[in-house]
Amino acid sequence: MSGGTSTSTPAALGYAMPPEWARHEATWLSWPKDPVTWPDRVPQVQEIFLRMIDALAPHEAVHVLVDTDDVAAGVRARMTWPHAANVRVHVVPTVDSWIRDYGPNFLTRADGARAFNDWGFNAWGEKYDALMADTRVPALLEPIIGLPRFTPGLVMEGGSIEVNGAGVVMTTEQCLLNANRNPHLDRAGIERALCDYLGVRQVLWLGEGVAGDDTDGHIDDIARFVSERIVVCAVEEDPSDANYHVLQDNVRRLEKARDPHGRAYEVVTLPMPGPVMADNDRLPASYANFYVANQVVLLPVFGHANDRRAQEILASLFPDRRIVPINCEPLIWGMGAIHCVTQQQPA
Repeated sequence: MSGGTSTSTPAALGYAMPPEWARHEATWLSWPKDPVTWPDRVPQVQEIFLRMIDALAPHEAVHVLVDTDDVAAGVRARMTWPHAANVRVHVVPTVDSWIRDYGPNFLTRADGARAFNDWGFNAWGEKYDALMADTRVPALLEPIIGLPRFTPGLVMEGGSIEVNGAGVVMTTEQCLLNANRNPHLDRAGIERALCDYLGVRQVLWLGEGVAGDDTDGHIDDIARFVSERIVVCAVEEDPSDANYHVLQDNVRRLEKARDPHGRAYEVVTLPMPGPVMADNDRLPASYANFYVANQVVLLPVFGHANDRRAQEILASLFPDRRIVPINCEPLIWGMGAIHCVTQQQPA
């Protein structure tokens, strides 16, 4: 824990990462501005962020990180809704907007206490030198958040882990066993770290992620828990598509998997939106990159015939939440969608 107050792990102190559908206090965002990330699309991406904030703010606080006071004033001026008072803008400079991966990873305890993990962030295996500076963000947020901060000393991204709130974390071999993250740890060492810092008892391993994913296979593009024993898994229906066999393998793994009590999971398949391209490069577009918040689910859509099917599937799984489809074609040019740019803080 930061400040040298304890060397105990979160699990030893009774903390665990809650599932995304547990009640939120807030959602955290980092305001988009980088023209390298979104060539000729920054204004469109900012409009997407405003739409997300508009959908979230009636139901939970929204914290937005910006680089300067001038930007803060500009963002506030664009929020003209009655519920804009539920949005807090903080001057905390960031390089880019992928707060899911570099931001605080929140934990809760049965007595109501909360804390967060400050994982190391190395820009997905040192792929982007400039973005590695965002590893400092959780420490900068500590005085704002006002919660204990654990520093595991491991490279980990929030998009690489998915919990069910009942002792299971789901991830991929392609990402967490990659030598560009924690080469000093083998599979058993990674599993121990996940159990110690997420408060889980079991690691559910899938194989690889979708084509075009520069994160080395983040789980939030391929499979998501929507309840303790229901998993939504992306599938590609075109056998000639690059994602077909990879995603079929993940489905087979999930169908064979058992929870800590020996029970099978219910696997619900979610279609893919077909290839979304940036010039000649494939982008990691997936409906699985949705975000579950209080009373709403934000769903990335891409102008594909499967948009409606994805919305109907999620509506059946979250009958108590409104599904909000948001066209994310401009956002996916940055190699991520809605889940990648959000971070939940549990109530």
